Amino acid sequence: MTAKSTARIGIVTVSDRASAGVYEDISGKAIESTLGEYLNSPWQAVYRLIPDEPEQIEATLIELVDDEHCCLVVTTGGTGPAKRDVTPEATEAVCDRMMPGFGELMRMESLKYVPTAILSRQTAGLRGSSLIINLPGKPKAIRQCLDAVFPAVPYCIDLMEGPFLECDETVIQPFRPTK
Repeated sequence: MTAKSTARIGIVTVSDRASAGVYEDISGKAIESTLGEYLNSPWQAVYRLIPDEPEQIEATLIELVDDEHCCLVVTTGGTGPAKRDVTPEATEAVCDRMMPGFGELMRMESLKYVPTAILSRQTAGLRGSSLIINLPGKPKAIRQCLDAVFPAVPYCIDLMEGPFLECDETVIQPFRPTK
């Protein structure tokens, strides 16, 4: 892909309230808004709102990576200790390799704000040439976690030969090693 390519970014909200049909998805909107502030390069959100069903989460992640060609998929919800919280397991099931540093950093960042961050099971992994990141469900925590890990995301996408993600460096400063 070239620098002028439009990056496709999957945004997945996982919530049992999604199946009720009367759910306002503030978490997915928070991700889209944050990415809109970060990115100067062209990008398109590919949005999904799904219930906490492992098979549906797996199928959605596969679809966004394999069929929709998203270079990045960001999920929200389903990362806690409740029995229905299965997003990390579904992510691991569809990934070729896991990227545990993302979850470690997100928990470290969240611990600055709430002691219950140790209950969070956010993770990240690679499927093909795409990065999948699991975020918590609360908009404030979404922003805190994205602010912590996003500086590494553009370089990760570069290494997987994805589109060049140019950022507004007054908002977020991506790290790309110099040669």
